[in-house]
Amino acid sequence: MSLSEQSSTLSSRLAGLAQRLGIIGRAPKQILARASALRLPFSALPAATESICWLDGAPLHRLVDLPRNALSGPVQEDKAQAHAALANVVEQQQQRLTSFDLRLINGLSHCASDHAGFASFEDYAACENCRQVRIISYKDFVKTISLALPRFMAGEAIELRQASWRGDRVFWAGEHHSEAFACAVAYARRRELEVTLPAEFTRYQLSRAGLAELEQRYHVLAMPAAAWSDPTFMGLLLDNGLPYARLALLRKPGAPEALLLPKHSSEANALGEGLRLAGAPDVIAYIEHLAPLH
Repeated sequence: MSLSEQSSTLSSRLAGLAQRLGIIGRAPKQILARASALRLPFSALPAATESICWLDGAPLHRLVDLPRNALSGPVQEDKAQAHAALANVVEQQQQRLTSFDLRLINGLSHCASDHAGFASFEDYAACENCRQVRIISYKDFVKTISLALPRFMAGEAIELRQASWRGDRVFWAGEHHSEAFACAVAYARRRELEVTLPAEFTRYQLSRAGLAELEQRYHVLAMPAAAWSDPTFMGLLLDNGLPYARLALLRKPGAPEALLLPKHSSEANALGEGLRLAGAPDVIAYIEHLAPLH
């Protein structure tokens, strides 16, 4: 048993003993009642969309190498335990392929704002930003794809990624000349032009065991930005000295943050239950609906 698991088990036993002795009981009930009466601007987490942009999906790949300082909160031990639980949610597998058909690629890992809203390279290639890319012949194709892949003719390996929560879509990990790359791949598909290269392939997969452990140990709730300036909510969180950690996973202005409340603390558990009754989205349930679990 790990140190964090021992700590969690000890805390749970102490909480249970205190409950039986009548030391605690009223406080969690009051916290639950007050939390369930909160009127915060909760909103549903974004639904999965078909998009060529890697960043349009939930950035769960960040959990694989999540920096310890990515979590915020007043107590280092609470943040460390939350970090340990999050680290097991996503698994990463890397594979080198001797040959990969570039026509199977339909996504870009590094996206600009003009990539949003396109479901395929064909749609993107037909937009205004790609009109300057003209491919009429095989020579044009080679010239265009070589802008994105300067070592294309030398057969240099291409970097690709895939995530189970993005279905079967394969994303190119290159950073430059995305218009040229998308147009070249769309042309190869249209002309039934077989183009293969070696590939460094990274796959991200949600872990059933990791999610189950996270759900057993924590409430993970999506809190709106307004919550952190709401005096009633912050009073419940801080005045009672509750253990917690915060994670800004989406990295977008105004996006909700994940609040992790350990269930071994009766007060933190009560706050989590109350927030769920008040309408806080359950992040774990949201993740489970995104993709099949491994």
